[in-house]
Amino acid sequence: MTVITQTAGYGGNQLRTQENDMTTLNFTKTEAPEWLLAMWKEIDDKTFGKGFDCFADDAVCNLGVADWRGREGIRESLREFIDKGMTTHHDVVEYWDGGSLKIFRGLVTMNFDDPAKEPVRPVMTHFFYMDKTDPAKVSRWVGSVGPTEF
Repeated sequence: MTVITQTAGYGGNQLRTQENDMTTLNFTKTEAPEWLLAMWKEIDDKTFGKGFDCFADDAVCNLGVADWRGREGIRESLREFIDKGMTTHHDVVEYWDGGSLKIFRGLVTMNFDDPAKEPVRPVMTHFFYMDKTDPAKVSRWVGSVGPTEF
C-alpha cells in the first residue's frame, strides 16, 4: 500500500510517498485516562503545567496544519494559540484504547474574547501514538478540530 504523507506543516506541503506495513490492533472503549483529562484541563485552565508531562521529550504534534516539535514546543505553541483570544472547554465523548494507539473523540467549546464572535462547539478527533520505549508517554499526537463554520 502506498500512503501519501506531508513532510512539513505550515506551508511546506511537500508530499512524498511512503511504504507502510499494515497492522491490526484491537481497541477497547473505556473511560478517558487521567493523563488525557489532565492535559485538557491544563489547556482549559490556561495553566499549561504538569498535564503536558504525558508527552515524550521529543514528541511531535500535528493538529491541522500545525507541526509542533518536542514537549516544550507543544506546550508553548498551544499556549500561544489559545492565548490569542479564546477560552476553551474540552468534553470527552468517547475514548478507545488500542495499546500503542489511543483514539479520542470529543467536543470543544470555544468562547472568544471578541464579543462579536459567537461561541462554537466543533467536534474533535485525536490519535495518540504511544512511545515505543516508554509506553506511558505520547510520542505523536495527530488531531483535527472542526470545521468551526461553513
